[in-house]
Amino acid sequence: MTPWEIQADELVACNCAYGCPCQFNALPTHGNCEAMAGFQIIKGHFGDTNLDGLSAVATMWWPGPIHEGGGKAFIVVDESANEAQRTALLTILSGEETDPGATIWNVFAGTLEEVFEPVFKTIEISIDVEERLGRVFVEGLAESSGEPIRNPVTGDVHRARIDLPHGFEYSLAEMGSATFKTTGPIELAHQDSYAQFAHLHLNNHGIVGSAAA
Repeated sequence: MTPWEIQADELVACNCAYGCPCQFNALPTHGNCEAMAGFQIIKGHFGDTNLDGLSAVATMWWPGPIHEGGGKAFIVVDESANEAQRTALLTILSGEETDPGATIWNVFAGTLEEVFEPVFKTIEISIDVEERLGRVFVEGLAESSGEPIRNPVTGDVHRARIDLPHGFEYSLAEMGSATFKTTGPIELAHQDSYAQFAHLHLNNHGIVGSAAA
């Protein structure tokens, strides 16, 4: 197994209500799952291949709960990545070179029925986990924006977090509100839905230490 490790910030948006039942082993809010995720690698490697500063975007769709399968996925990789870096990122995001069930990408891989050919594009991405602010943009394909949840009566910022001591994606994630739209092979559009901001620290074997926000 090729050793790899990444530290990254993520903004994930899906069609569920704030909190996302999947985080609690419950069924999705609307019966199915539609999601867009942006990852910005702060520091990382795959074997001898450096991954610092690269980013990727994934759009995903499942007809029902994720664990029931039948899903589809489409990945966009930062066009600045060289051939070795592209291969490395796609390997990690495909759940390969990973212990079974150790990462979110490995788990998702077993639920996918169709994975579209990846593309390499300029990705504009900015994520501030602590402030629950972020934007991910791929021209002509995907756009998401995340912000804090606000009290519907007063408009005041509301802060909530999810702590997963035995998670396979993050240890602690900040909750937010997202608006996102995608085109291409997977078309999605949602407003004021679930957003998740987290610092990731993962390797072949899962979460490395504490990835608390």
